[in-house]
Amino acid sequence: MNYSARLQECNCCLHPLTEMGEGQVVREEAEFIPASLKRIQHVEHTYECTHCKTDSNTSSMIVRGKAPQPAIQRSVAGPSVLAHVIYQKFMQYLPLYRQVKEWARHGLKANDKNLSNWVIRATEDWLAPLYERMKELLTCRNVLHVDETSAQVLFRTDGKPAQSKAYNWVCKTIPCQGPVMVLFHSSLSRSRAVLESFIQGFRGTVICDGYSAYGNLPDIQFANCWAHVRRYWLKANSKNGQIGVDFCNQLYALEREFRQLRPGKRRRMRKKYSKPIVKKFFAWIEESPFYGTNALATAADYTLKRKKELQLFLTDGRLEIDNNPAENAIRPNVIGRKNWLFSVSEAGAKANAICLSLAETAKLHGIDFYMYLKKVFSELPNLEFGQNPSRLDDYLPWSPQIQLECKK
Repeated sequence: MNYSARLQECNCCLHPLTEMGEGQVVREEAEFIPASLKRIQHVEHTYECTHCKTDSNTSSMIVRGKAPQPAIQRSVAGPSVLAHVIYQKFMQYLPLYRQVKEWARHGLKANDKNLSNWVIRATEDWLAPLYERMKELLTCRNVLHVDETSAQVLFRTDGKPAQSKAYNWVCKTIPCQGPVMVLFHSSLSRSRAVLESFIQGFRGTVICDGYSAYGNLPDIQFANCWAHVRRYWLKANSKNGQIGVDFCNQLYALEREFRQLRPGKRRRMRKKYSKPIVKKFFAWIEESPFYGTNALATAADYTLKRKKELQLFLTDGRLEIDNNPAENAIRPNVIGRKNWLFSVSEAGAKANAICLSLAETAKLHGIDFYMYLKKVFSELPNLEFGQNPSRLDDYLPWSPQIQLECKK
């Protein structure tokens, strides 16, 4: 804003004043302009050829304009509304029932059931195809981080009460194998069959914690997490427990030095420097009399049972020493769970998993998730991708088109 002197004449001789140079900026401040909601009407016009109409030998030529297809048929929720609802829930962790009052303030009367139905429908129709395409690409990789966490689904098809635990699984790829992606999967169980179904077609190495479901799958080897090992020895809270922690700390100090190395070089450096430490660590445990049910014996037993899986990182420079990437990837689900608490139906839980997958993958690639969703809901309903799924590649978060139009 520009401010001029209140009296533009000299106080002494009353002659007009002349401005000296340009105005001086004295401060800057932010101004908030509230969002506005508009009613958009799509009108299709019809045209006819009057020349053909007057000719008795020809039929009248009639042409009608075609409006773009909506994201949800017979719904007032346009692409920008759907995008904002999903963005608020999965980026700002704002539950749907708390969004209702904000929409009412802008003039859109809806309830949390309306919003839930919009999210589920839009996800099933337009986000699920992108999710499935990402899943196809994920199973072509040969290194994955995998983790799982609990959830709650009220109306379950397995007959169990609402208090029973459901689960969200997460897979994350590694940077040296192409664009990084995060995929969530909702299930009612924590069994090995769920994991097998989730990563069906994958062949390679899964980096995970020591949970028993991670094992005995064809064409898959499991690398275990040293961060979990360190936590067990830390819980021992004794002299021997500290020795175990020190062994782990030595490995992590080396990993910080090797972090920027290429996989081949990192494997050679691990073989030279990390392998002797690992060998000495296991020899120390095997020679020490750690028996009983105390924390020290538990740490020793946990480590020895996973001896083979814990040493796998020494043979492959692409593997991380721990599963922290998956644990970090699943954290937004945990934060969201504290806000929206539960999913009413399995369809809602599945929609949550798909939306979280795209939200976290978009975040990794520096994409404005709201702009991304708005583009998807505006363009996919008018794109024939059923016979040619590869056309969806242009709408994945790392595609050049999305990077150009939706980059933050």
